[in-house]
Amino acid sequence: MMSKNHRRTTGLSLIGATMVLALVGAASPALADKQRAQYDYAKVISVEPVRRIVTVRTPVRECWDEVERYAVQRSAPGTGVSTLLGAVVGGVVGHQFGSGRGNDAATVAGTLIGAAVGNSSAQRRYGYETVEHSRPVRRCETRTQERREERIDGYKVLYKYRGQTYATQMPYDPGRELRVRVDVRPAH
Repeated sequence: MMSKNHRRTTGLSLIGATMVLALVGAASPALADKQRAQYDYAKVISVEPVRRIVTVRTPVRECWDEVERYAVQRSAPGTGVSTLLGAVVGGVVGHQFGSGRGNDAATVAGTLIGAAVGNSSAQRRYGYETVEHSRPVRRCETRTQERREERIDGYKVLYKYRGQTYATQMPYDPGRELRVRVDVRPAH
């Protein structure tokens, strides 16, 4: 009499063996196909390229030089003298006020106020002078250039094997002969 453990082990062994046989059985037609397959050469009758037109876009950087003009406003001649004279007069007037440290602060304030008043007076009197300048500037732009190209996607091949004509499409030109697989199977 068999123990439970022995029956369980035998049951698992049978399942494993069945799976192995199923896998071998499934693989055997493929294996048999490989064993039955033979190869031979067929004569190529014609090869015609399969063409298509594509648009190729290429970025092209174009650069050129330009002259850039700009204007600078500056004080007219004579405004510097007026500003300096106003600062001196304002400093003297400011020095008349205060005593000690207050005197120093009043002198500085008077100098600044006098310079501003002198400059403002000179601007009203003489105006501003505008000076035109120019400088070279390099400008660049990237544009897309398009061109159409013909590309070969493959080859239509007509070949003859044992009196029969066949057609196929291939990624390359096979030349004068084409290796073919000959599969002989019994008719069912």
